[in-house]
Amino acid sequence: MVFSTVITSSPHVRFPMATTPIIRRTIRCCAATISPQFDLKTYWKALIKEIDQKLDEAIPVQYPQQIYEAMRYSVLAKGAKRAPPVMCVAACELFGGNRLAAFPTACALEMVHAASLIHDDLPCMDDDPSRRGKPSNHTVFGVDMAILAGDALFPLGFRHIVSHTPTDLVPETRLLRVVAEIARAVGSTGMAAGQFLDLEGGPNAVDFVQEKKFGEMGQCSAVCGALLAGASDDEIQRLRKYGRAVGVLYQVVDDILDAKTETDEKNKKKGKSYVSVYGVDKAMEVAEDLRSQAKRELDGLEKYGEKVLPLYSFLDYAAERGFSFAS
Repeated sequence: MVFSTVITSSPHVRFPMATTPIIRRTIRCCAATISPQFDLKTYWKALIKEIDQKLDEAIPVQYPQQIYEAMRYSVLAKGAKRAPPVMCVAACELFGGNRLAAFPTACALEMVHAASLIHDDLPCMDDDPSRRGKPSNHTVFGVDMAILAGDALFPLGFRHIVSHTPTDLVPETRLLRVVAEIARAVGSTGMAAGQFLDLEGGPNAVDFVQEKKFGEMGQCSAVCGALLAGASDDEIQRLRKYGRAVGVLYQVVDDILDAKTETDEKNKKKGKSYVSVYGVDKAMEVAEDLRSQAKRELDGLEKYGEKVLPLYSFLDYAAERGFSFAS
């Protein structure tokens, strides 16, 4: 329900200066100020290659073949940025963890993410016939098979964590916390609650909808990486707030870009967003505030030095879309 856009070139979001000094509407780069040498694009693309290979291995086609083909169609979709697993790996490495310990959970996060998108697109939910520029899962395989594919991906993610995480790198107690964190994020108080209010709630529910539909996956991804590496409770809380802010920020910027490029009719089909409820100007204010919140949490981890740079850069990308993966 978050980080779900296709890898393609996109215009930068340019935020004009506000007439009031209280809120700065120009979103400034923070990671580049700290270390212009860090190459997020290379780091990210290298991880995408590894994650794609591991996902392909994790979902082999077997009986019943059609369900597995539907699962693979969404999980292995070309153009996916793999933002949840990349954030998980970056958070794990921040606290000294081995990325080999993070890969099973990273793959599970992508499975859960794909399952949520399959269900979101269904006619009874957001009724979206396309995803990442291609037909949605239910458009290709039918509503019944799409539901089954999503249902199968959720438990497969949990099983993958338990069966593939090296026990010499991650104690079982940490794995239990990781599984519990993902279950919380996707459950009735997490992403499912956000989807419910997106369908049934009024305009005043926009904050809750955005936090649950888009912030939950961001915070879950960051927290899981921290848990795998054995971060302290205070550090985990910082990553929780950081991930939540980045997850919502990413979607807010997507909505702003869409508002500048799509027709009025298409925008009316959107769910509850800051753009649809309050307009572009208010959405830009929200984006600036979210970026400041996320940066503030990372500033509290300065003792880790350059290990925090991937997360700073990830934040900048969420706000600015400063490069294209396609190039």
